[in-house]
Amino acid sequence: MIKRLYALAIVSLLVSIPTLAHQQGAAQTSQSDSQSAAAAAQHGATSDPNYVIGPQDVIDVNVWKEPDISRTVPVRPDGKISLPLLNDVQAAGLTPAQLGNQITASLKKYVTNPQVTVIVTAINSQRIYVLGEVTRPGAFPLLPGTTVLRGLSSAGGFTQFAKMKGIYVLRLENGKQVKYPFNYKDVVGGKHPEQDILLKAGDTIVVP
Repeated sequence: MIKRLYALAIVSLLVSIPTLAHQQGAAQTSQSDSQSAAAAAQHGATSDPNYVIGPQDVIDVNVWKEPDISRTVPVRPDGKISLPLLNDVQAAGLTPAQLGNQITASLKKYVTNPQVTVIVTAINSQRIYVLGEVTRPGAFPLLPGTTVLRGLSSAGGFTQFAKMKGIYVLRLENGKQVKYPFNYKDVVGGKHPEQDILLKAGDTIVVP
């Protein structure tokens, strides 16, 4: 009888080992996924410290050890965001560091030694426009370092009717519209690289 009970105990132990291993593996996977998600949240849409926040951008405001205050919020059309305790906070026109300093100063009335980090997670305020004979004409986010070539690639390439030698960029400067020529074939062939200018918010690339 004792031997039989001992054998049953051994079998039960052997059966439970894979289950425990599976549970531990699942827990480790869940923890790894959570860590990956947290790490992903730290990657912003831009690494440029001088980026100026604008309306419709999305920003992540993280207050250390204050999860009830920390949140991801859109910048409203009036340039403000809404945060607990502080209500409306002006965000547009500031860099992430400047906004973080402003929130830190305001939170000192409610939180001891607040530590605030602001990250831009989506850039929606600064856009360029690609029109004409391209696959996907429309508005596109202006990322730091975007040139005419990169802007064109956002539109998915040319149609069969595109006049690649006659492309131009329209830009508003001092109240006047300025036209910058861009010969695609020359630029990709190594000629006239100066035509591949850095784009600014509001620029329109026209592909005739």
